[in-house]
Amino acid sequence: MQSVQGHSREASVSSGIARGGSSHNGAVPVFPLSLLARADEAIASLSPGYFALVMASGIVSVGLRVAGFATAARVLLVLAVLAAAVLVVLHVLRALRHGARMRDDARSPERAFGYFTVVAAANVLAVGFQAEGADGAALALLGVGAALWTVLGYVLPWQVLVTRDGGRVLARTDGSWFVWSVASQSLAVGLSGVRPAGGVAADLLGALTVMAWSVGTILYAGIAVLVILRIIHHGITPEEFRPTYWVSMGALAIAVVAGTRIYEMTPVPMVEAARGLIGGTVVIFWCFAMWQIPLLLGAGVWRHLVHRVPLRYDPALWSMVFPLGMIAVASMTLGAAEHLPVVAEAGRVGLVVAVLAWAAVAAGLVLTLVRGLAPSRR
Repeated sequence: MQSVQGHSREASVSSGIARGGSSHNGAVPVFPLSLLARADEAIASLSPGYFALVMASGIVSVGLRVAGFATAARVLLVLAVLAAAVLVVLHVLRALRHGARMRDDARSPERAFGYFTVVAAANVLAVGFQAEGADGAALALLGVGAALWTVLGYVLPWQVLVTRDGGRVLARTDGSWFVWSVASQSLAVGLSGVRPAGGVAADLLGALTVMAWSVGTILYAGIAVLVILRIIHHGITPEEFRPTYWVSMGALAIAVVAGTRIYEMTPVPMVEAARGLIGGTVVIFWCFAMWQIPLLLGAGVWRHLVHRVPLRYDPALWSMVFPLGMIAVASMTLGAAEHLPVVAEAGRVGLVVAVLAWAAVAAGLVLTLVRGLAPSRR
């Protein structure tokens, strides 16, 4: 970083001279950091969970498609793809320039599981492409999502629980861990939309889809226990109650969507074996997800109104938008599949809330970028 800061100072002096001033006696305003240096610092501190932006945009797009707003859904899907492309470039740059920071994140209980947003983002985009009829692109994204899910599903927990970063793990367990479950369920949702010709391919697809749903479900239960133990033994402060805790609701909601779609898949041995269990649990999952909403809203009031933690743009806010969109899609999907008009109507109302939340957080992102690009003078 010393070389970067040195380059920044040189660029600032050169900028002053180029404007016709002198670099001596402080006669010319000097930029404390060049734009490139600030960009590099932003890349160095990039959150591993920033792909929640793609997840949130993608699932709100899916919700708009389910509700019949095809044009709006397509626009949001395009924005999600563009955001994914930008984030891929930024993460590649971070790996090249700040690889040590990325490795540190992979051992951090608070940040490591954010990498699973990459998996979920790929799978959510695949579902969006399936709705657009772009089956080839959807299949490619599912391949990427499945490969990352397989690798990260073993590497990241090992890094956090075994390699470690030197700190206590349980005291730092938080809502971001639920993204691990979401990644598994997102793969199940995407695989359930693939339509193989039949035979062995259909049997294998059914087995993989049920496995992804099952792994996600079991992971949710285990993570929930760890988070509860953390709160009981170590407590939680208003500052620590970040928007990522909303993923506890979103993980159940996506399990509802995955389970409903599995229930409607073409009958193959594995799907038939699990159909009864999955069909019964999705309703329970939906009920428990809905029950969590007042709890999470109350915690937000406790954080921002009672303890006055400032509400400003934070990449973690996308981890709140995603569950809002997910519960809307889950409600509309379950309501249509089980002929539950009240549940479906709750989903349409929830979709309005999700769209408004997406717009508010997107506005916060734009304002943050504009302020970051504005030159800062001493």
